[in-house]
Amino acid sequence: MKKSDKLKGQVWKLFSRYIRLRDCLKTTGTPDRGKCVSCGKEVWISDCDAGHFIAGRGNSILFDETCTHLQCKLCNGPLHGNQLPYRRAIVAKYGEGYDEYLERKAKQVRQFETWELEAMKEMYRDKIKDLETRGVDAL
Repeated sequence: MKKSDKLKGQVWKLFSRYIRLRDCLKTTGTPDRGKCVSCGKEVWISDCDAGHFIAGRGNSILFDETCTHLQCKLCNGPLHGNQLPYRRAIVAKYGEGYDEYLERKAKQVRQFETWELEAMKEMYRDKIKDLETRGVDAL
């Protein structure tokens, strides 16, 4: 395994933790439970995913915080993202046409340099620590 692949996996673990913690705090005000962006079901943080609006998790959107939100495992898994409600949530959160912007962005080719992944790893460690320390006040 290449160093960059290993680093990308490490960044993903931190990014996923950050997204789930962020959305738990945003939707319920607690770090333990959050509401699925697609169906609205409240789930424990351990029972949810950081689900992408665009399937495939290409590099151009892999670590895009506006394209990734807390999802219950049913919506993110068997329901393949539960796309229509997710699309509506994206438009409600970020405005008309943002869903189409993310679809265009997902088609872009993107490679990560080792230094970028190292910087993201540090950034998401800091963001998680801030959320764990300050809770909702960090948002």
